[in-house]
Amino acid sequence: MTIQAVTEKDIENCAKVFVQTYNEAPWNYHWEFKDALKYLAEYYSSPQFKGFLLYDNDVFAGAMFAHTKTWWTGVQLYIDELFIAPDSQKKGYGRTLMRYAEQYALENGLGTITLMTHKFMPSMKFYEGIDFMHAQPLVVLFKPLL
Repeated sequence: MTIQAVTEKDIENCAKVFVQTYNEAPWNYHWEFKDALKYLAEYYSSPQFKGFLLYDNDVFAGAMFAHTKTWWTGVQLYIDELFIAPDSQKKGYGRTLMRYAEQYALENGLGTITLMTHKFMPSMKFYEGIDFMHAQPLVVLFKPLL
């Protein structure tokens, strides 16, 4: 198993796996490839971008898209996306990427790792199982316009 930094040439492959992952159960989203490609490329183009790819025997298994962010408690690593290919799930790859992110954060003096996830999806239990805490009383708000 190897973990390496995301490069620009990796974005297209990441977008393919991103669409496969999120358009299947339990998420059942409706991502179009072109939108996913643009979405991930926007993260990549950020000056604070940090991204990691996980390969198992040269087979792409998943990725993490993140960025560093200044906060009042210090600089943090904010995970924007973590996705594992559908046929690679339940093999510990998500935990491996999270451990790698923790090590990266520690080595770079980042005091916290922050992320957002869906409360009623399996990812919530995954993150709780690796000691992530609810950021009470914070709430995510949105307003649909179309």
